[in-house]
Amino acid sequence: MRPVLLAGHERALTQIRYNLDGDLIFSTAKDQHICAWYAHNGERLGTYHGHVGAIWTVDVDPTSTMIASGSADNTMRLWDVKTGKNLKTWEFPTAVKRVEFNEDGTKLLGVTEKRMGYLSNIVVVDINPDVNAEQSDEKILTIVCDESKATVAGWSYLSKFIIAGHEDGSVSQYDAKNGDLLYNVSVHELNTPVTDLQWSNDRTYFITASKDKTAKLITAKDLEVLKTYVSDTPLNSAAITPKKDFVILGGGQAAMDVTTTSARQGKFEARFYHKIFEDEIGRVRGHFGPLNTVAADPTGKGYASGGEDGYVRVHMFDKGYFDFMYEVERDRQNRL
Repeated sequence: MRPVLLAGHERALTQIRYNLDGDLIFSTAKDQHICAWYAHNGERLGTYHGHVGAIWTVDVDPTSTMIASGSADNTMRLWDVKTGKNLKTWEFPTAVKRVEFNEDGTKLLGVTEKRMGYLSNIVVVDINPDVNAEQSDEKILTIVCDESKATVAGWSYLSKFIIAGHEDGSVSQYDAKNGDLLYNVSVHELNTPVTDLQWSNDRTYFITASKDKTAKLITAKDLEVLKTYVSDTPLNSAAITPKKDFVILGGGQAAMDVTTTSARQGKFEARFYHKIFEDEIGRVRGHFGPLNTVAADPTGKGYASGGEDGYVRVHMFDKGYFDFMYEVERDRQNRL
């Protein structure tokens, strides 16, 4: 797989998102820029200017009409994809670390940082899908995370639940209508933060990544852990590939965190695991630093990764990927 290298950021990448059609990629970094790219050739579509701090997160609505972003400048912003116009700015007392639209794009959640005496909150606002309409200031739901701060959050199927990952390694399920806590499950090792949460296509299950060097496949309905993928490096991101039964994990230990006893510094590869059998089946190298974010193309054609090195690498899967029959290969190995 020959990657397309996207060099539009000057600092470390924080998040990458594909739109639902898989033809656009949105990337954010600590350099205060949101970039939009054509997925098939890496041509830059545009840049969204307005934030005055590191941008931690981005998401795009189902119709690719609007994107949302969250930043260290304590704002969550809504943008017109085509014109780059800033449609709305919501202000908070602390940084916004995660944003996500629900399935039909009518609601947007934001996760705020715990800092300076303020607790971490999950805040929900209504979104008017008309880019010419006035967006509401009202926060229709606020979930206060007083036990352990939320690091990531997202919407389940039919916008029934809000699922959040926490700094203490646990995952919570909230009622999306009234914010009531329904479940809280210790999924990862105690006090190892959940660093990412990404959905399956139908949003009935999701994958988490954690600093405890594992990723977990979990049901949205009752937070049952279905699968565990064990890595040898702290993980920053994990994605589920459509079409084929794989998951992609990204991470790597930063040089400043590597002790003199570490066997090997770095390990900056995207790792592919079989979704069902939990075995690692391959790695893709290329980044010169930890992978901070990975995203799977919703159409199943490829994936993208963003690193501490400031580059986005877009990979289109070659024929071998689609021909690879892991179950047949595993049976053959067992017979040998």
